[in-house]
Amino acid sequence: MPAVNLITALPNFVTKEEHTTLVASTPSSFNDIPPVIRHKEENVSVTLDPPLENFSNQNAVQGTLYVLTSVLAFMSTTGAGFQIEYPAITLHAVSRGESGPSIYCQLDESIGTENGVAADDDAVTDMRELTIVPQNPESLEAIFEALSQCASLHPDPQGDEDDLDEAFVDLNGSPFETFNGDENEELSEVGRVRSDFLNDNRFAPY
Repeated sequence: MPAVNLITALPNFVTKEEHTTLVASTPSSFNDIPPVIRHKEENVSVTLDPPLENFSNQNAVQGTLYVLTSVLAFMSTTGAGFQIEYPAITLHAVSRGESGPSIYCQLDESIGTENGVAADDDAVTDMRELTIVPQNPESLEAIFEALSQCASLHPDPQGDEDDLDEAFVDLNGSPFETFNGDENEELSEVGRVRSDFLNDNRFAPY
């Protein structure tokens, strides 16, 4: 399964208040409770590099971003959309560079392949870049915080922090430059975010 999957309808989800009510009702199976929406942002544009097949520039111009506890989803005003599972988001950051305020993400395209890694251990991992640009720049922090909290609920499937660190080293031959950040960017490696959230009870999943 690729990092980015096209959708024509949003996954089922509930609000935090609805989740609390469902849990209090003691359902027959907690696995049946839909994921919780942590943030919804309207009037958002996105950019995918390389572009996603069957997802045009027109689809990316305007839509709504949904930060769910299960996936990150974008639904365009055209009716087309995509969703991304959190283990595929290897890095996310708030960028305040010359191109304008945005959320920058690096996506691991090897997620979902056999053993979740590239077939050749010496091969460079295929990466895709996602840039999220909200019309309201003041929403950046709320989006970033929700994204960080949801990512912390989905630890690295390989369970090896060293492998995650290596994802940002030795990118020779990659079509992307290493994202090092600067004074206008606030960089956050998902591995570090996940570790912080898993070991700090200040952040409740719901």
